[in-house]
Amino acid sequence: MSAENALTTGKVKSRGIQSSVGEKIFTVFNYTFFILLAITTIFPFLNLIAKSLSSEAAVISGSVTVLPVDFQLGTYKYVVQNSMFLNAFKVSLIVTVCGTLLALFMTTLAAYPLSKPRLRGRKWFILMYIFTMLFSGGLIPTYLLMQQLHLIDKLPVLFIPAMVSVYNMLIIKNYFESLPESLEESAKLDGASNMTILWRIMLPLSLPVLATIGLFFAVQFWNDYFASLIYINSAHLKPLQLYLKELFVSSSDVFLRAGGEVNVDAAMNVSPQAIQAASIILATLPILLVYPFLQKYFVKGVLVGSVKG
Repeated sequence: MSAENALTTGKVKSRGIQSSVGEKIFTVFNYTFFILLAITTIFPFLNLIAKSLSSEAAVISGSVTVLPVDFQLGTYKYVVQNSMFLNAFKVSLIVTVCGTLLALFMTTLAAYPLSKPRLRGRKWFILMYIFTMLFSGGLIPTYLLMQQLHLIDKLPVLFIPAMVSVYNMLIIKNYFESLPESLEESAKLDGASNMTILWRIMLPLSLPVLATIGLFFAVQFWNDYFASLIYINSAHLKPLQLYLKELFVSSSDVFLRAGGEVNVDAAMNVSPQAIQAASIILATLPILLVYPFLQKYFVKGVLVGSVKG
C-alpha cells in the first residue's frame, strides 16, 4: 500500500507541476497580448499629443513619434482662439447635455412600464420597439419627416430623433426587473403613486444603470457628425465633430485663414497637422474627463442591466 500511495502522490505532484507550468505560460501570454493591445490602442493618441506639442518643422519633417520635439504650446493657443472651433465646441456641448438629459428621461419613462408584467400588451409593445431597432424607415423618409416638422437646420434636430434608444431602454428595463417587487408593494401600501415610486424609489436605486446609459448617450451625441452633416446647413450650428471632419478634408490654407479672430502671425507658426492633432485632443478631453466620475457605476450597470431577461 505504501508503494501505491507513493506512486499516487508522485502522479498528483507531476500533474500539479504541469498545471502550474501551463498556468504560468497562459499568464505570460495574456500579459503579453494585452500589453501589445494597449500599446496599439494608446500609440495613436500619444502620437497626436506629441504632434500637437511639437514645433512646425518637427511635425512637417515627420520626426515626431510619441514624444514632443521642440516643445511648444502655440498650437493649442491657436486652436482655442479660433472662433469656429469655440462655436462648434459650444454647439456640441449644448447638444450633448440637452440630448443626454432628454434621452435618459424618455428612455426611462419607456423602460419602467415595460418592466411590469401586469402591463397589458407588454409583449407586443416590446416587439414593436425591437422591430424599430432592427428596421428603420431609411434616410430619405427620415429627412422628409424632419422637413415636415420644420427641424431642418435647427439645433433640436441633432438630438430629438435619437431621444429613445431601444437597446438602452432594454438594459434599463432589465435593471428595473431585477429590483425587488416588495419595494413597490410597500410604497403602494403607503399610498404612493406610480410616478412617486419611479422618482423616489426606483431611480435612486438605479443610479448604476442610469449613469452607464447616460455615458452611452453622452458619447453618442458628442461623437455624432452624420446627423449634422445631413440636417445642418448653417455654419454657426455645426457641432465639433462636423468641424473636425471639414478640418481634415479642407485644404490647409483655407483652414489657417478660417478662424477670423485668430492672430495671423500665430497661424503661420503652426502646421496643419499639429492643428488637426490639437483639435482632436481637445475634442476628446470632455468625454475622458467625465468617464472617471462614472467608472464606479459602469461595470455594475452594464452587467446587472444585461443579464436578467
